[in-house]
Amino acid sequence: MHNRLRWLIVTLVAVATVVNYIDRGALGFLWPEISEDLDLDKFDYAIILNVFTFAYAFGQTLFGKIFDWIGTRLGFVLSIVVWSAATMLHAAAAGLASFAIFRGFLGLSEAGNWPGATKANAEWFPISERALAQGIFNSGAAIGGIISAPVVAYLFVFLDSWRATFIAVGALGFLWLIPWLIIYRTGPEAHPWISAEERNYILTGQRNLDTEEAASYAPNSREILSRKESWGVILASFFLDPIWWLFVGWLPLYLSETYGFGVAEIGLYAWMPYVGAMFGAWFGGLLAQNRIAAGWTVNRTRKTVIALGGAIMLVSLLLTIVAATPLIAVLLMAAILFGFQTAVGNIQTLPSDFYSGRSVATLAGFAGTAAKLAVVGLNFLIPILTVESYAPAFAVGSALAILTVLSVLVLCPQIRPLKPNAA
Repeated sequence: MHNRLRWLIVTLVAVATVVNYIDRGALGFLWPEISEDLDLDKFDYAIILNVFTFAYAFGQTLFGKIFDWIGTRLGFVLSIVVWSAATMLHAAAAGLASFAIFRGFLGLSEAGNWPGATKANAEWFPISERALAQGIFNSGAAIGGIISAPVVAYLFVFLDSWRATFIAVGALGFLWLIPWLIIYRTGPEAHPWISAEERNYILTGQRNLDTEEAASYAPNSREILSRKESWGVILASFFLDPIWWLFVGWLPLYLSETYGFGVAEIGLYAWMPYVGAMFGAWFGGLLAQNRIAAGWTVNRTRKTVIALGGAIMLVSLLLTIVAATPLIAVLLMAAILFGFQTAVGNIQTLPSDFYSGRSVATLAGFAGTAAKLAVVGLNFLIPILTVESYAPAFAVGSALAILTVLSVLVLCPQIRPLKPNAA
């Protein structure tokens, strides 16, 4: 464990993210059975999805504050206990109303994973490794997307009940708590297992390489929202996140409606885009680490990697509009999610580039709330946009990719620690 404790911490949070995505993804994969059993339709699915997403939006800000109040260790415990219990409660759903209520509790609590991951990253990693650490966190979402389809499908076949399947996947979070409570004692300053060498490496590496300054500005919420750099982070998240959720929420229905796929065929194809996401998460983090090590400034590195991710998304989304076969479509979606993860890991490090640990989760929460409100809007539009085909949805995604990059380039002129008297 010598000099590796921070990587054990990041792995644990990545595993939590895998569980997070298995729990939320179960609904889409089980929907053909649920809709038949409870006589629900596509618009009911959109309502349930949006109740989740709206609660998730509120939960981002709520848990951003909670993590800054009670710390990373207890913040994750509260988040995962509630979301695992909420997943299990899906088994008791009897119709649209009860499904929406349970889904709302799931969204509220699952939201804590993201400001929590950002805060853990700020606490445990030097600036040069933060994009890579965030990429590892985010690859948990991709891995969860990859394995959720076969895991849920296997459990459904084995248990022969969508209700029992929700109980089984909900239990995973409670199992995760055991290693978390054992390993995550405190931050690096006082953790009993950390070596003096690793502690010094982490703490001295939290200074900006361009200015030799550590982020020490910890403003309140009002001050955070008064800075244009904060709005660069918030708007980039607002424009970017719907691209991810276009596939997380609607990919199973896209495959069903466009190509006539059933549950088994959806399970065969739906995992493929997440392979691209997994590699993109690693690529974006490693590229940023490589460029900083080569002498690039943090400002140049973040903006270059974010712009590259945006370009990959833009081209791939436009090509998806004319995809001729399901295999070509999901491979292009893999490229889209590769670009998404290349960009998002670096966007998610921006709160810790600008502010100190006491404000990092708060800004991450604001950004997450804005992102999920954008997703709510998209979810309401999807049934309208996709009456004939999903091409209009992919066209909207192309515009969002451009706006994401512009948000950072325009509103974040210099990515470095901010000061109270800065312009």
